[in-house]
Amino acid sequence: MRSRQYGPDLTPPWKKQRPAPEVPAEPDLVVEEVATGFCGAVIRCEKTAEGPTVTLEDRFGKHRVFPMTPRGFLLEGKVVTLVRPSAASARPQGPQRTASGSLAVPGARARVARAGRIYVEGRHDAELVERVWGDDLRIEGVVVEYLEGVDALPSIVRSFSPGPDARLGVLVDHLVPGSKESRIAASVTDANVLIVGHPYIDIWEAVKPASVGIPAWPSVPRGQDWKTGVCRALGWPENTGAAWQRILGSVRTYKDLEPALLGRVEELIDFVTAGDGA
Repeated sequence: MRSRQYGPDLTPPWKKQRPAPEVPAEPDLVVEEVATGFCGAVIRCEKTAEGPTVTLEDRFGKHRVFPMTPRGFLLEGKVVTLVRPSAASARPQGPQRTASGSLAVPGARARVARAGRIYVEGRHDAELVERVWGDDLRIEGVVVEYLEGVDALPSIVRSFSPGPDARLGVLVDHLVPGSKESRIAASVTDANVLIVGHPYIDIWEAVKPASVGIPAWPSVPRGQDWKTGVCRALGWPENTGAAWQRILGSVRTYKDLEPALLGRVEELIDFVTAGDGA
């Protein structure tokens, strides 16, 4: 009697999973990781001793690293296998973008400055806005100036004389209920002035800690100068100017900033540019 030889895989054909399509993990591709449900855009791929990994960023700016396992991701609801992109496909393709994420306009000249303005509290705020939104502001003709503190805001608004063709947008630090900043902002009621703010004590905190290379922004006891206290807690030299240059140098695009700041600056740009009908 002859014995029948069986292969090592006894899974019936109808139960076997079909191979999932292989999709290059190109930057900005949005996928969902099957096991956790984490959804985000591809930031980068890396080769590790355990195998290739992909880093995803969700809409809140959170990063997660996942192994690029077969059938490990969903693309538009369909199971796929992510693979490392080729060197050619990894190069930037299609329209380039500014640091703020807007479509870049190659060769565009700066627009003549509008009558409208955006005011921020201090030099650091202005430098951060320039770093991320500078290209957009030049194309739109929006000038950013700083207040050197929010106490003088009501008098600055009066001297500016805002109108429908000269709107004023103001970004305020630490604009939270019950704060001094919130009381001053509430005293300005001109319809051609938009005052928005972020919850951070200082604009430094609007930069994501991971971008700066720290686990978190430290808590500084009340009564201490906040910036000096941050330097002490992080073991940095107590030179706030040098510390700021270190922080600013870590900002390359909008992805390095907290969403609470991103939305407010975009809101101000929209408000000011809508004012003169240009």
